[in-house]
Amino acid sequence: MKKMGFTMVELIFVIVILGILAAVAIPKLMATRDDAIITKIRTDISNIRGAISSLHAKNLMEGKVNYPNALDDAEANKEEEELFDGNSTIGDLLDYPIYSKKSNGYWMKIDETNYTVKIMDNDIQFNYYKDDKGKFDCNSLNSGKADDICKKLTH
Repeated sequence: MKKMGFTMVELIFVIVILGILAAVAIPKLMATRDDAIITKIRTDISNIRGAISSLHAKNLMEGKVNYPNALDDAEANKEEEELFDGNSTIGDLLDYPIYSKKSNGYWMKIDETNYTVKIMDNDIQFNYYKDDKGKFDCNSLNSGKADDICKKLTH
């Protein structure tokens, strides 16, 4: 009569192989998640910049030459605020606002023209420069790893 089942050596061998596969796969999956967050934020930045340009073009057609004073009327340092949605004085900016949150992949308003976005536990600071052609940028505002991430987001 044949015995059915696995020997202890076979089971240990399978467990070792699964451990090696997990050790290789998990870091790659984490990098993929960070890349997805960076791609999402790059899309947000592109949408914000495009909306600023569109609103400025609309204002030019109405005879207003200035860029908007603010991008939203959200309260600073508060979660679940609607960001980049314009406000009652400038009209719509983004059709669908971005909600503020203090965690990776989300934006937070710091003051009237400053925002941060958290990526890989680094706060990347952005500023809206209404007097510099409505520029929305993070260059020269960050240092170290945050500056490296800023370059990934804007170049």
